[in-house]
Amino acid sequence: METNFLEIIRTRRSYRSYKSDQITDGQLNAVLEAGTYAPTSRGLQSPYIVAVQNEALKARLAQMNAEVMGVTTNPYYDAPTYVLVFVPADAPNGVQDASLVLENMMLAAHAQGLGSCWIHREREMFATPEGQELMKQWGLPEGLVGIGALALGYPDGDPSPSKPRKEGYTRVIK
Repeated sequence: METNFLEIIRTRRSYRSYKSDQITDGQLNAVLEAGTYAPTSRGLQSPYIVAVQNEALKARLAQMNAEVMGVTTNPYYDAPTYVLVFVPADAPNGVQDASLVLENMMLAAHAQGLGSCWIHREREMFATPEGQELMKQWGLPEGLVGIGALALGYPDGDPSPSKPRKEGYTRVIK
């Protein structure tokens, strides 16, 4: 394994503050492509990825997520791009597949100097009639559930240092 890749893994952090500048199409496409190369159960490629940069739609999504969370702040931290991941409700290992997609995209974002943060509550958001209608408008098939999302953009500020790895994290049995 290349040291460079290990360094990307070691230095990736979650960002909760973003500059208002939109990321480039090239950066977004690279992040999305990385998601499509995540391993999936039986190679089914069951996840669906939706990137949102439309301001009105981002405000609507932030409001939906905030309502689930019970807050009035933007759970996506005012990032310029939101990336949502869905899977069919009956997909074998759908949560795992979508989680791998999200992680690949987080690493690809960091490798390009972008910041990201995994956001929750998409399952609840898209189980509502409003969420179902949005998925229909986006041309997604019926029967999908939201798994998670990324806030994505240029970081505004320095990352916090990583916490030391816990003692006994790994075991090697020979």
